[in-house]
Amino acid sequence: MTKTLKVALLSGLALTVASCGTVRNALPFGLGGDKEPVATATEGQRVSILEFEQQLAPSAALSGRDFFLPGPQAVTTWSQPGGNAENAVEHVIAAPEFTVAWRRDIGAGSANDRQVMSPVVAEDGKLFVLDGEAGVTAVDAGTGAVLWKASVKVEEADRGRRFMGIGLGGGSGGGGFGGGVAVSGGKVFVSSGYRVMTAFDANTGAELWRTAVDLPIHGAPTVAGQRVYVVDVDNQLMAFNVANGQQDWSYRGITEPARIMRASSPAVSGGTVVAPFSSGQIVALQATNGQPVWEQVLSRTSRTSALSELRDIAGRPVVSRGQVYAISQSGVMQVMDLRSGQPKWSLPIVGVNQPLPVGDVVYVVSQAGELTVVNRETGQVYWSRDLNEGRVRKEGGFLGFGKRTVRPVWSGPILASNRLVLVNSDGEAVAFDPKTGAQTGSLKLGSAAYIAPAAYNGALYVLTDKGQLVSIR
Repeated sequence: MTKTLKVALLSGLALTVASCGTVRNALPFGLGGDKEPVATATEGQRVSILEFEQQLAPSAALSGRDFFLPGPQAVTTWSQPGGNAENAVEHVIAAPEFTVAWRRDIGAGSANDRQVMSPVVAEDGKLFVLDGEAGVTAVDAGTGAVLWKASVKVEEADRGRRFMGIGLGGGSGGGGFGGGVAVSGGKVFVSSGYRVMTAFDANTGAELWRTAVDLPIHGAPTVAGQRVYVVDVDNQLMAFNVANGQQDWSYRGITEPARIMRASSPAVSGGTVVAPFSSGQIVALQATNGQPVWEQVLSRTSRTSALSELRDIAGRPVVSRGQVYAISQSGVMQVMDLRSGQPKWSLPIVGVNQPLPVGDVVYVVSQAGELTVVNRETGQVYWSRDLNEGRVRKEGGFLGFGKRTVRPVWSGPILASNRLVLVNSDGEAVAFDPKTGAQTGSLKLGSAAYIAPAAYNGALYVLTDKGQLVSIR
């Protein structure tokens, strides 16, 4: 059954319906067009939109002032979608030469009925990636050689028997797109739109357990201690036992079917799980039993367009120095105390990438492509840079009419070997000076990239939209 939603596709990632199917009507507006999109969602199309938030003004009090950034540290594991369970990685040693070392096709790329969404994870000399058709691949981190392949895909006949003909949230044909991977204790944990959580042996690819769930999972998992945590499309946070896949507990947030197709995932710090939901809720819960500790809603009371009605927290929340950093599509970036949930400061920024707290500052990229540096303690702005300056172009049309404005979509950043690195939908990896925002280098990736880079053993790894894994050394 199909639901029509008043939603738009944004940040290069398709919105889907969290019920039994996906609306298939064609979007009546061009890619990145000048008009504000208000349309039903169509599966698999990537649509850029114009900014609707106001640019933040730098603080006069911070004008000309420097800020502290720690030196780079070696990264010997990137086991979670955000690097670690807290999604907090400050400054890494990676890609000092900033050149492409190798490229490797790992499986299916994005198409009308599937999406490459899963961040790269790494441990014990191996990279683990999920392609657009729920194929899991283990790759040698040094050479790019494929070590093993597996799949969590549920065949069409099995789907009919198990779910009585109801679709899996990815439409017919391609099936259950989305999900992600995490690795811990010699096991690779995979969530997917096929309504299963699966664990594989990290060395051999042998399936260890598979647990069916009620709804598709488009978010990536987070592993901490004896549990793996994941959020399904109905805003249900589930905790599974890492040993046998048994579901230990669950917590249901407010249902909100309109969401952004990004593989967001919870943060875990000590005994607290911080979960983001498409309703704009961010909830802290006890890791042992799922009991809520506090809740905040990142949503502006006055919103400026239909797009800001989407409240999804699509970027991973970050726990750093006892504070939770999160940003919503509705236009609220907020810092909260981990123990009490008490807000420290907030800014009107619309975003789908996780913030990057590092040293004295927080880097954040807005949906409009503004890179902003914020004082960690006060929320005051040092400076902002328009990443799309010189990159906006006109495409399409006929005989000079109906051309649409295209602006690159950005993912990141990561601070690597004194470079602030982001990737974009134009197929670039771009480096910026972390103190000034000046561009210092760029690389061609070969195709669009919508997933922030991962760092491991001195390299950066980017998974492109065509299902190609790129190593930057």
